[in-house]
Amino acid sequence: MPTLIPALQKVLDELGFKELTPIQQSSLPILLESKDLIGQSPTGSGKTAAYALPILQKLNLEQRQIQALVICPTRELGVQVVREFRKFGRGFAGLHVLPLVGGIPSRHQIESLSQGAHIIVGTPGRILDFTEKGRIDLSTLKTLVLDEADKMLEMGFIEEIDQIIRSTPAQRQTVLFSATFPPGIEDLSRRYQKSPVKIGLTESEVTQPSIQQFVYKSENENKIETLMRVIQQHPGRSVMIFCNQKVTVAEVGEKLIAEGARCGVLHGDLEQRDRDRMMTLFRNGSYRFLVATDLAARGLDVDSVDLVINYDLPAQVEMYIHRIGRTGRAGKSGTAASIYWAQEETRILEFEKHLGVSFDRKNLGFKNQYGLSGSFQTAEMETLCIFAGRKDKLRPGDILGALTGKPVGLQANEVGKIEIYDKISYVAIAPEKIKNVFNQLRDAKIKGRKYQLKVVK
Repeated sequence: MPTLIPALQKVLDELGFKELTPIQQSSLPILLESKDLIGQSPTGSGKTAAYALPILQKLNLEQRQIQALVICPTRELGVQVVREFRKFGRGFAGLHVLPLVGGIPSRHQIESLSQGAHIIVGTPGRILDFTEKGRIDLSTLKTLVLDEADKMLEMGFIEEIDQIIRSTPAQRQTVLFSATFPPGIEDLSRRYQKSPVKIGLTESEVTQPSIQQFVYKSENENKIETLMRVIQQHPGRSVMIFCNQKVTVAEVGEKLIAEGARCGVLHGDLEQRDRDRMMTLFRNGSYRFLVATDLAARGLDVDSVDLVINYDLPAQVEMYIHRIGRTGRAGKSGTAASIYWAQEETRILEFEKHLGVSFDRKNLGFKNQYGLSGSFQTAEMETLCIFAGRKDKLRPGDILGALTGKPVGLQANEVGKIEIYDKISYVAIAPEKIKNVFNQLRDAKIKGRKYQLKVVK
């Protein structure tokens, strides 16, 4: 592992980082030397840490000016990147990482900016808006990162990116990560990078051989019936289902809920607070299923998924790689299953040829042969919502202390993920304990104050 300052190394040790991923091994030494880099990096490869650690290493905390800017295609990825910076930078006293993304009122971001920021993470539209109105000064910028650059080009953000970059110093480090290398990426690199080092993962690393890949032909006009049988044959604790349209997401979600499954849905029409809630409940085990469109699911922060199902086949093989990359992460095994119509057989063959793999084709068996077992429908955890958050100076340790102390008295292993947003916090609790926790904590205090509580379904 490259030499990191003690504050970073201590955090990595605490987080249990033993080995670097291939993209981290290749890029960390380059970025620590402040060289420009263009890297190919699919979902789940560890690219955020690859650029976050060098940025934190070179940060001047005493200079409360913008030293790094990370541009992301979606607010979900932006929020995830902010979370990663805060996680790795928790040993840096006074570190200020600010998200500039949609779904968060501008006035809150303006208020935070008045206190100064070391790192800005945001989407092109919001960053450009703040730049044009003179709310952020990028003259002190040292490092610029374009994360998922191919997606930003695909979404038509090139003009905004050009305008933002024109506001940055000519002498800067420019880092460009992309899952694919379309011509637009090469053009971006030529215009804005200086002698960049180009690194990429091999095709076998991108497709991740630890993932079992199955395909199932839908013999029935009712594709949802095929989906239910796929789920029965491949039970998992966490399942992501991808659909091409938001109306399909809603239809599939309704069916699963009708079957008694704990399920969340994610599409572009949801407000940010609803997206946050859906993702939190899926991450912490309160939902077993998450049904999503590609745009809504891009850049989501999920540690590991047991099963990915392509309810609709994606149009391109690159998107197929992104989808199945949600499972089989960090050396774990995973499963991906795709449902297709007979007329889509040619596309299945094209995917196999491009990826250099043969998908497993198995019979689904007769209807309800496997059944949706009770344990499959039951949630691993329940979620308690506390109506207070970061703006109330609430920290995970405050919540954990209230839950494990008197009068609640939970054991640490009965508390799951704790996620804190600006004005709201979520904590996962063992299902058999949730009722007692709610009753006890309702009359107790957290950090000397009583807060409103709610069990979230």
